[in-house]
Amino acid sequence: MSDLSANSSSDSQASAASRGTNRALLSVKKGWSRLLDWFAIQSMMVKSLLVLAAFMIPALGLYSASLLQRQAAVVEQVRQMTAADEAAGATPYAINPKLPIAFGTGSILSFLDGNPVERITVIYKPLMWNVSERVVLIESKGKQYAYYPSDMETKIFSDKAVQAPWGGKIAFVPRADLDSGSIEVLERIDQRFSGARPQSEKDAWKAGVSGLLSATLTVGLIGFLAFQLKGQFKALKFLEPSQVQGSIDDLVGMDDIKAEVAQIKDQYLRRAEYAEYGISKPFNVMFSGPAGTGKTKLASYLAKELNLPILFHSAANLETGFVAGGSNTLSRIVAMAKRRRRCIVFLDEAQDLFMKRGGHRKFDDDTQNMLLAILDGVRTRHEAEIIWIVASNFNSEQMQMDDAMLRRFQMKVDFRMPNRQERAAIIDHYLAQRADKVEQGMDRRHLVEITEGRSPADLETIVNQAGISAVQVGAMIGEDTLMKAAERVLVGNVNANTTKERDRDRRIIAIHEWGHFLVDFELERKRAGGDWIALQSEMKTIKISLKANPRNNALGFVFHKQGANLLKTKSDIEHDVRVLLGGMANEELFFGEDGTTNGAHNDITRVTKLLHHAVGEMGMYRRTRLNFGALSNEGGSASRNLDEETRGIMEAQSERLYSETKQLLLRLKPLTEHLTGKLLDKGEMSLQETLFEIRSFEAACHEFSSRVGMAQRT
Repeated sequence: MSDLSANSSSDSQASAASRGTNRALLSVKKGWSRLLDWFAIQSMMVKSLLVLAAFMIPALGLYSASLLQRQAAVVEQVRQMTAADEAAGATPYAINPKLPIAFGTGSILSFLDGNPVERITVIYKPLMWNVSERVVLIESKGKQYAYYPSDMETKIFSDKAVQAPWGGKIAFVPRADLDSGSIEVLERIDQRFSGARPQSEKDAWKAGVSGLLSATLTVGLIGFLAFQLKGQFKALKFLEPSQVQGSIDDLVGMDDIKAEVAQIKDQYLRRAEYAEYGISKPFNVMFSGPAGTGKTKLASYLAKELNLPILFHSAANLETGFVAGGSNTLSRIVAMAKRRRRCIVFLDEAQDLFMKRGGHRKFDDDTQNMLLAILDGVRTRHEAEIIWIVASNFNSEQMQMDDAMLRRFQMKVDFRMPNRQERAAIIDHYLAQRADKVEQGMDRRHLVEITEGRSPADLETIVNQAGISAVQVGAMIGEDTLMKAAERVLVGNVNANTTKERDRDRRIIAIHEWGHFLVDFELERKRAGGDWIALQSEMKTIKISLKANPRNNALGFVFHKQGANLLKTKSDIEHDVRVLLGGMANEELFFGEDGTTNGAHNDITRVTKLLHHAVGEMGMYRRTRLNFGALSNEGGSASRNLDEETRGIMEAQSERLYSETKQLLLRLKPLTEHLTGKLLDKGEMSLQETLFEIRSFEAACHEFSSRVGMAQRT
């Protein structure tokens, strides 16, 4: 057991050490790669300055080291001479003020060999950086001759003193041990012969300055690079494939889109074979579709599948407001991509780059022109290995795209909202990640229905919000938790305090919201043919509430699911208009025309847009089918270009539909009174509660049922 434990412990330690080494190597590799990325995007002047600084740092360091080494050798020579003098028991000598002092000419060694010498005094002082200052006074013929020997002379002088006859006459005196009179004499000598200092002393300041300059350049260069790299990584940073979390299998219910991406992958991996068939264009891919449909995730997963680094950048950040600001950023991105040769560049939120050029802002056109030049087919072989993915939420039905930009993309992937089966699969996928916290046998069909037209990102947010709510109350994730989370995500935060103590406003809001509901209810009841189960399934309304919704400044709201019909008939549009007008029509029935409120402002705005779409763009209610709305895009807003005929038709149809809505709600006024009382008591009512109250009211009030023509309904 002990051997096994020891082996296991040693193996785990070795494994941990190996992981630590690998992480360290990976960090060094990433840091070096980022440094090269930063260097690649710099201008030639910055590159030259960096190369010069990198060259000067070691050059100055070597120069300083050589000076210090040479000066240290001189110090050692003086130390040896001093040690020899002290060993001989020589007596320190002070400068004799009685003897005149002259500056020696020529070589000190020549003077010593050609003149009688009575005493040689070497006065020294340690200087900064281990350098010694040397003054040699030679007493000869009643004078003192002052010499400042060079470094070479000092070496020869010290070597020859061992055997020369004057070697025993040398005395070494520290400058600090001289008396005040001698120091004054020495200072006068220094002042008189300041230009004749030895080279080692002159080099002292050079060694210090060069060493200090080398250290300053090193610290400055490191600080400059750290500052530059920190700013660069916030905007331009490649992610390695190993840093991408998840895989393409995590994208549930996108089989058709994943098939398109599989084609891109196959074409990239087998580009040589495709080139034999004449398919050799650059890899320019356009992702388009609503927000939250997985464009960014799919791009990252593609990078992981191809084992390519990927750079994420928002095209919105290219619009700096300065001329050439966006094009310069694109140039830096291209430089980084070229250095890596094989990579993916992902530009997100690029809808502005697809709009037609020729706008009022020149920097917009500069950015688009630069991107057009990057995406064209004139590239080197290595540049052709760079995949450019440009993603946008561009809606070609509402905005006209630039033709030149569209021609640059040989691959286009259109993203869409998930259908019913895909929404169910996506919800199941996210719930499966927290399966131990989800109630068993939970019915998810209702959640699937109310999320019609919602993106996968919305579904993920709903499940996450349900998890947050479950944690806060300490319960499992159930159907009620999911529905409350869906309401919070799709409707927004609501509060009851805004209208809680305002009875008048609460009653107006209730009557307004029941007007919307009952107009829709009447049509759906006719379609259901008296089948209340089918009616409950087909109704879009989920909940009616008197709580305020800050998201759209509404004092009450109707929580409903999106319609599944992609195509709307003329009768569908008219029904939508009636439903929108139902709120104001009900207010007028209960409070008179003067009692209508501005709570219908949003409803009226939507009615205006619907009728303009029907009349101005679809040509409905006209003898000719012409889209006058298309003309408004050429030179101004729709309101300025609205012709009198279109305006007249819109007003006439609005009056007709409003009158029909009032007639319908007039017959349902008693039911509205009943439902309003219930809603004021409860604050909010679900569709199931509402239908129960309607059936109960109709069953108890046969007179009402007879008056509205529903006596046979059950």
